[in-house]
Amino acid sequence: MTWSALLLAAALLVGTGPVRSGIRPAEPTPVRPASDPLAAASCFDILSACLGAGMATPAAAAAAAALAPAELAERLTRAAGLLALGADPAAAWAQAESASDPHGESLARMARRSAESGAALAQGAAELADQVRSEAGAAAEAAAGRASVLIAGPLGLCFLPAFVCLGVVPVVAGLAGDVLGSGLL
Repeated sequence: MTWSALLLAAALLVGTGPVRSGIRPAEPTPVRPASDPLAAASCFDILSACLGAGMATPAAAAAAAALAPAELAERLTRAAGLLALGADPAAAWAQAESASDPHGESLARMARRSAESGAALAQGAAELADQVRSEAGAAAEAAAGRASVLIAGPLGLCFLPAFVCLGVVPVVAGLAGDVLGSGLL
């Protein structure tokens, strides 16, 4: 027992020392799932909450970019950097059209209008989050409907022979036996 305690103490003393190699551990990078349909909605919720709490637009955009999908995060980071440097909000949010990021384009249009008219961007971001959620729900329902149609064919091919063998054939055989045994034919 004492040897095991001594070995455990020695292992703890040796193993918990500072890292002596010049290699630093890698910084963790935020994980951005590419196929999450609700990632944009959560990003817009964060943006809305930050703006609603009184955070400046560049800081709120940077905070929301940390959890946004890749293209939206790039757009938010660029806009936040330009706004922090004092760029015109219309110029900061004006970026190249991206057909693969329609939500980011909607946010940019809304932010440009907000900068011009003085309307609150927080409410618009919250509405955009609701819109993204409803679109994701509709897409999920459509996918479930397609899946149920695609599943019905193979299930029908599996259960139809079993139904015929276990349900129809015994009834027909029983009726045929009764008809042939009664002398009707």
